[in-house]
Amino acid sequence: MEWSDQPIGRRVAYWRQRRGMSQQVFADAIGKSKSWVDKVERGVRRLDKFSVLNEIADALAIDTQQLMGRDVQRRTDAVSCIDQVEVDSIRASLERYERLGKYLGAAPIPATPTPELKKAVAHAWYAYEKANYPVLARTLIDLLRAAPVAEEQAGTSEARAEAAALLTQVYQIASTLLRKLGEPQLSWLAADRAIGAAQRCDDPLLIGIATTRVANALRSLGRFEAALDLNVQVAHGMMSEIGSTAKSDPEAMSVYGALLLQGAMAAALTGDAATTRDLLRAASSAAQLVGDGKNYYWTSFGPTNVELHRAAAFVELGEGRQAIQVHERIPRSALDALVPERRAHHYLDLARACTQVGRLEQAGEALVTADQVAPNEIRCRPLAHDILADLLRRDTGPGSPSVRHLAETMGIAA
Repeated sequence: MEWSDQPIGRRVAYWRQRRGMSQQVFADAIGKSKSWVDKVERGVRRLDKFSVLNEIADALAIDTQQLMGRDVQRRTDAVSCIDQVEVDSIRASLERYERLGKYLGAAPIPATPTPELKKAVAHAWYAYEKANYPVLARTLIDLLRAAPVAEEQAGTSEARAEAAALLTQVYQIASTLLRKLGEPQLSWLAADRAIGAAQRCDDPLLIGIATTRVANALRSLGRFEAALDLNVQVAHGMMSEIGSTAKSDPEAMSVYGALLLQGAMAAALTGDAATTRDLLRAASSAAQLVGDGKNYYWTSFGPTNVELHRAAAFVELGEGRQAIQVHERIPRSALDALVPERRAHHYLDLARACTQVGRLEQAGEALVTADQVAPNEIRCRPLAHDILADLLRRDTGPGSPSVRHLAETMGIAA
């Protein structure tokens, strides 16, 4: 059943749950009883007064037309995308300092048991890799509150280190998601917190992978040279600290390779083709030691991912034709073995490469493929909206039906 065909009670329940409100809290917000809310959500009571609909929409922080299944900004196919309320909730979570609760007069927050916290963090990683960003956003709001408390209330140094390792992961996921959503300042804040937590758990590999989040945030802020220097220096410093055993450790090589890849992307953005090429060559050598099919430290690092970054680097250098050539030599089976987020992101890069060389039809096909692989990587990202809007602007022909449908779904006018 299409979203617009859903009973309005179900839409009320959806948005209430998405805002993290119980029926009682929601009922208090609109001056109704919990029983009234329950009957509305089950379809027993009708909502036929526009004034009541307005009150409900205000309490849920959405537009009344959106509540009625008629989103005034985007088609309701995109209803699952993260909205500003959820971004603001993540911002509020980052701005809170639960560690200082006793000084702020706040009520103590019970610590989440470590096994439960581990499961929640793993769930967040899986949601990220599947590009299920709406679920990830709501998970992060809770984790950003629970993880700092878990570290603060840990009883032993070993328990604190374990909690810090979980906390740095939470901040890393938050940073990456916020960067995708076009929030570079918040992304940088979360990444900076990730570095601090990684240092407290004294794991050089966690410090290394947290560094890539900081550098990516710097790239989003236009600080390309700073991002390049940070990735390269930490990569070499990390390998020096680990020592001679690093090259026989696939986890260490994965993090090292991830740092080199992000350094290559930063170099490409500065227009430094020679440094980009050198870093990609070094990353490729590391990838041969790791192989495909691994995902150490959530890097997806391996020979195929290096090729994806090679294509992306060519796009940033304005060499769309070479990026397409890289894509064409990647075995389809190897590409399909990567997590959905990586694959969809690559097809976004391919679409950009195709527009650079005037292959507009192929660019549209790449966007449609990306949407099939991971819809939220396309529908929820400002970058994807910009790429599709640019494609429609440049394509003076009728365009393919699938591209027109995608544009309509995303609320982009032809």
